Amino acid sequence: MGSLADASPAIALTALDGRYRGAVAPLVDHLSEAALNRERVHVEVEWLIHLTTEQVVPGVRALTGEEQAALRAVVEDFSAEDVAELAAIERETVHDVKAVEYYLKRRLAQITPEEPGLAELIHFCCTSEDINNLSYALMVKGAVTEVWLPAATALADQVATMARDLAEVPLLAHTHGQPATPTTMGKELAVTAHRLRRQLARIDRAEYLGKLNGATGTYGAHLAAVPDANWPAVSRRFVEKVLGLTWNPLTTQIESHDWQAEIYADVARFNRIVHNLCTDMWTYISLGYFAQVRGQGTVGSSTMPHKVNPIRFENAEANVEVSNALLDVLGSTLVTSRLQRDLTDSSMQRNIGTALGHSLLAVDNVGRGLAGLDAVPTAMARDLDANWEVLGEPIQSAMRALGAQGVTGMENPYERLKELTRGRRIGQDELVEFVRGLGLPADVEDRLVGLTPLTYVGAAPRLVHDYLD
Repeated sequence: MGSLADASPAIALTALDGRYRGAVAPLVDHLSEAALNRERVHVEVEWLIHLTTEQVVPGVRALTGEEQAALRAVVEDFSAEDVAELAAIERETVHDVKAVEYYLKRRLAQITPEEPGLAELIHFCCTSEDINNLSYALMVKGAVTEVWLPAATALADQVATMARDLAEVPLLAHTHGQPATPTTMGKELAVTAHRLRRQLARIDRAEYLGKLNGATGTYGAHLAAVPDANWPAVSRRFVEKVLGLTWNPLTTQIESHDWQAEIYADVARFNRIVHNLCTDMWTYISLGYFAQVRGQGTVGSSTMPHKVNPIRFENAEANVEVSNALLDVLGSTLVTSRLQRDLTDSSMQRNIGTALGHSLLAVDNVGRGLAGLDAVPTAMARDLDANWEVLGEPIQSAMRALGAQGVTGMENPYERLKELTRGRRIGQDELVEFVRGLGLPADVEDRLVGLTPLTYVGAAPRLVHDYLD
């Protein structure tokens, strides 16, 4: 038997690059190894332009507009051929960032052939981590703001739309799995939409930190080379004004990665709310509160023709769990480093794309799952009508209020309703008989007699419309 490892084109090892490639492909532009190299080239190019534009090194001229454009075109036109060239250089250097430096020196030699000395300002005074931390910050920022956040926001909006559409549809609540005070399906979905949006707001405010301060964060090489330059100011302007990141003024050799831990925790929390949504929707489907719309030509079960399985929600649960396992380990390990530097973060950060990829896949599946549902209000109404005992709560609450006002005959309301309802089903007739025998004021009696499990939803519909947005 031949080895699949030798197949051409190469067969994907992970599901994200194989079965689920279509759902996560946009992340490739931000979090792949090729994207990392492109960002390294980007940072190196902009650092060279920044040094010459600010004329930090005495006697070095500023690059012309044409020369700057030609350098930036190296980034804009970065292709599979460039990836291959970098890989070939790295096989010689056995160092990925040094390979980028040599690659750019080749390009600069074509742009300024008469001034070979300019090439020495590529990677000037930089440790590899200066380039890498900025590259990862740009990569994660792009992946989150341009890919993950729009998809996650669309899902939250989808849930919010369902909440508005179902704001008036009564639903028997189940606290601890037992019949409880009715609500509406829309109000329950609004809770989820509100929770998701809070996390999205936190993620939208995230800071992406970066540093450029040398081998141990002291600007030692910078000051040795050009002692009169205000290197912290040069660094800050580069990180903030050129790259659009937040400057970290105090670091070891590495940027501390605290910001990464913060954003991964927020994404993981969003994921967990999505997981909660999946388990709830799965349960509502099993109760018959939603019907799944069978897609044209789909198969629900390989052996049971009648079935349509809630596979989108189950798939999302699994992907959320994988994503969170990775996000949690990223957050817990990236914030630690032995003394001034160890290399664990280098390997760990290469899993960021996988972590966000599984989250993105979960978001995609939940969206598809929700889009394939039709609410079944009659099924919800049937369960409500079978649980008249839930009206024990409003009746005893009304009795409490009257008792507090001095109305006689309202003693022990909780205990009396408990005796009537606990451990057995009662219907409308028994409840009405009980209410009419309490001696309530006429208006209160009429209000309680007219109450049904379908109408006992409190302010649920109004809460959706007043507070969801």
